[in-house]
Amino acid sequence: MKRVVQYVTMRRNVSEQSGEVDLRPLSARSVVLSLLLGAHPPEMPVKDLVRAVEPFGVGGSTLRAALSRMVGAGDLRRADTVYGLSDRLLARQRRQDDSVHPRTRAWSGDWEMVVITATGRGPAERADLRARLAALRLAELREGVWLRPANLARPLPDDLDGVARRCTARPAGSGPELAAALWPLDDWAADARALLAHVTRADRPADRLTGFAAVVRHLLADPVLPPELLPPDWPGDELRSAYADYQRELADTVPQDHLRR
Repeated sequence: MKRVVQYVTMRRNVSEQSGEVDLRPLSARSVVLSLLLGAHPPEMPVKDLVRAVEPFGVGGSTLRAALSRMVGAGDLRRADTVYGLSDRLLARQRRQDDSVHPRTRAWSGDWEMVVITATGRGPAERADLRARLAALRLAELREGVWLRPANLARPLPDDLDGVARRCTARPAGSGPELAAALWPLDDWAADARALLAHVTRADRPADRLTGFAAVVRHLLADPVLPPELLPPDWPGDELRSAYADYQRELADTVPQDHLRR
């Protein structure tokens, strides 16, 4: 049985031997994106951004240069002195919000199944479809056959009908064993615990920001399975709770004047 390779973010950020977290460097761009991706609405005047990034070691001139590059790259849109996320990054924020607050329903034992039926597609099209299915938290049982427990309160996109057949299934055998074959659950849980230990220890603003940025990336790889299919002491809810607390902490430090206009 083929294990889907959709858990790609955290194994290089966590030492398998020591459990230490090796985080990505903090750049002006990453600070701005972290602040705006966690903000609702995801926009801020430049004067407020200048104050918001100061605790993370980003100066005003560095920020303005980063903002100019981000607008040019399509990361941000600008209206007068207000910067906000582009449509592409608004979609990323929605995925991030769903990873922190997944919408689930009681599981009846059914599984969603998507069987790829289209042929003659090029490598780029196949890679894009695989990325879309993985983002929907489906896993590949074998080439062209994707499934997951039907416990997410979301429909599959209608445009999949042009390339795949959607159906409901009840696989025979052990549900927990199937889930463990489809997703690297033990690795995900171990890395989640290492991240929790890191953000608990971190006290400098920059260290906390980089730690929780890694937490969000890790939550995007959580398959959000029913409790019946998870290993004991699954740390998913604890990781989400820690990030939700950090979002509130960060909101208290970000200037809020623009929200009252």
